[in-house]
Amino acid sequence: MDKVVEIERIDLVCEVNNTDHHTLQNGVDSLIVRRGQPFTITLHLQPGTHFQNGDNINFIAQTGPIPSVEAQTKAKFSLSRFISRSSWSATAETSDSTVSLTVCSHPNAPIGVYKLILDQGEGVGLGEFVLLFNPWCKQDSVYLASEAEREEYVLSQDGLIYRGIPKRITVLPWTFGQFEPGILDICLQILDESPNYISDAALDCSERRNPVYVTRVLSAMINSLGDKGVLVGNWSDDHEDGVKPTVWKDSCSILQQWSNDGCRAVRYGQCWVFAAVACTVSRALGIPCRVVTNYGSARDSNGDLVMERFYNEFDENIANDSIWNFHVWVENWMTRPDLALGYEGWQASDPTPQHRSEGVFCCGPAPVRAIKEGELTFKYDIPFVYAEVNADVVEYIKLRDGRVFKMGGSTTEVGKSISTKAVGRDEREDITHNYKYPEGSEEERRVYEKANHHNKLAQAGEEPGFHIKIKVTPDMQIGSDFDVYAELKNNTMVTKSCRVMFYAQAVSYNGKLGETCGLGEFTEMNLAPTEGSKVTLRLEYAEYSKAINQDRMIKLVALLIDAETRDFYRAKKTIILDGPEIIVNILGVPKVGQNLVADLALQNPLPEPLENCVFTIHGANLTDGKPITHEVGTVGPKEFVTAKVQFTPKLPGQRKILIDFASDKLHNVETYENLVIYE
Repeated sequence: MDKVVEIERIDLVCEVNNTDHHTLQNGVDSLIVRRGQPFTITLHLQPGTHFQNGDNINFIAQTGPIPSVEAQTKAKFSLSRFISRSSWSATAETSDSTVSLTVCSHPNAPIGVYKLILDQGEGVGLGEFVLLFNPWCKQDSVYLASEAEREEYVLSQDGLIYRGIPKRITVLPWTFGQFEPGILDICLQILDESPNYISDAALDCSERRNPVYVTRVLSAMINSLGDKGVLVGNWSDDHEDGVKPTVWKDSCSILQQWSNDGCRAVRYGQCWVFAAVACTVSRALGIPCRVVTNYGSARDSNGDLVMERFYNEFDENIANDSIWNFHVWVENWMTRPDLALGYEGWQASDPTPQHRSEGVFCCGPAPVRAIKEGELTFKYDIPFVYAEVNADVVEYIKLRDGRVFKMGGSTTEVGKSISTKAVGRDEREDITHNYKYPEGSEEERRVYEKANHHNKLAQAGEEPGFHIKIKVTPDMQIGSDFDVYAELKNNTMVTKSCRVMFYAQAVSYNGKLGETCGLGEFTEMNLAPTEGSKVTLRLEYAEYSKAINQDRMIKLVALLIDAETRDFYRAKKTIILDGPEIIVNILGVPKVGQNLVADLALQNPLPEPLENCVFTIHGANLTDGKPITHEVGTVGPKEFVTAKVQFTPKLPGQRKILIDFASDKLHNVETYENLVIYE
């Protein structure tokens, strides 16, 4: 270079650049830009220094501890007349003592923290910036064409997670908070704590150009098995040395605790918490992401795509295969250049630690289309996810004397009502069709196939002449006593003698059974041809309150035994007890910097007092990055509790305020309100 450029100061123009790159919600303290999109910084030169606009001005952009041109973690480029969208490039406009320097990264550059250097013999540092994936750039492998989808899957800081059972889907509002202060730094820290980085930092930083790789690392690092991951899973009822999974309502608290505690895993998470944190980190890094719930989610222990379930007389599953009432994972949007064309788009990834993939507890990314097409050889982990939504179920009952009977009937309980939050609306979108074909392409064909299927079952002697089903009433609120019914029908041509056993048992969302909380007597009866009968089971709060956990789920099982043939027939139904409703009024003018008050009320539905009652509110850009709690003490039986909780919006726009109520006997009571905050 003819003459050294002497720079007095540098302005990274963070507010303008971060606005252009859809990262303004991260703040204006640092430069955060996206791949394949130009950004402009201002160089203020020393008096008498000139900036020669020509090829002899060179720059270096580098990331990682061992930057190299071969690994694409170091780029050398010089000033040119035009910005290139397919390589690192720079242009400059000079006026008096200032230079407007425009830089554009390669759309396939590794993400991470970069140094920008003016290369003039000795390097002059021009500043640091963070480079993220860019769903707005057509050349980026995470490009998403729809602005509404980018708004939902990249920029939205809150969402809805679906739980419960298909006939009673419940909604958990969640604050992802990917733009809250410090969260992006923690997300980059997660990548730097992964075993891949620790064993070969140069290779790991190079691979960060590929969202398939980054997603796979996150799938392993969100759980703590085998690495310094974020969350410990716990499906027991003992959470004394940590936080109950159901208490979490936002990702930031978890990520901040992990980072502040020297990367010690946070206790405890279950599937929806793992998925929600994975969604926060994916969106923070610029990978479009959504949380997905699968109802009737199979865990196939031996990979044969058949769920063989053995029960004893008390309906306890005594096999390794299990079916969870629901299971939650994430989908990330990206191309798959490593696979055949047509398998780009949504990729399923499961950060809950239940499956070893290439020796590591991670799962995915698996192209959703490959799951639908049954392409079990494609990367990654498609057989495991395929079984979660498609496995066939065969059920047996094993008696104490060792005899095994196949259960009457057949089941299609795996992979139902696969759900995610709709784009731009607080509604559930059913995406089951993305994962599996309907039985026939047209409705008539589907109904015909279904009827034919049942007909074959009947001809094979598997459709029983005896019918038993469980009926419930709509009003099943926690705190009340109520009846449930087993209905019997003899559709054979002969009188039947039978015995009926009807009982209720607490159950967790992952299918794990708890204590019995209602047990009917063994009832013996005779039913004439076409005659029906009903057995009633009374569920009393005094009994079920000692058995249920925070999921508020009860499994009902009715077992019918034909006295003559010794055939077994079983009906089962999982119910969720209704919790009370939180009544919310937001008082005040919804403007930035103005105090608002959440006026809250709730009636204790229990016939006994609630102790240690607490309302918690939180929302991205509403509660300063952390939940606000309001303790209200003890509430008597059937009494109302009220609270006024103040909060101050920090940024304008559409926001969600999440409200949670917890006490010693009642948890998981939540609701939300949508707010529009004005400047």
